[in-house]
Amino acid sequence: MVAVEQYVVDDQGDKVAIILPLTEYQHLKEDLHDLAMVAERRDEGSMSLAELKKRVL
Repeated sequence: MVAVEQYVVDDQGDKVAIILPLTEYQHLKEDLHDLAMVAERRDEGSMSLAELKKRVL
């Protein structure tokens, strides 16, 4: 399926909204969520692979 957006325009012809295929909207929401999680964890320290293995195993 080709993602084709449609625009909603006001009386002056200015774009005021967009209509997207539902699957594209869902992908955008997932991407936004992922970016929010990255931003939230930005200041967390890192750990070595050995430390990670100790925590997981």
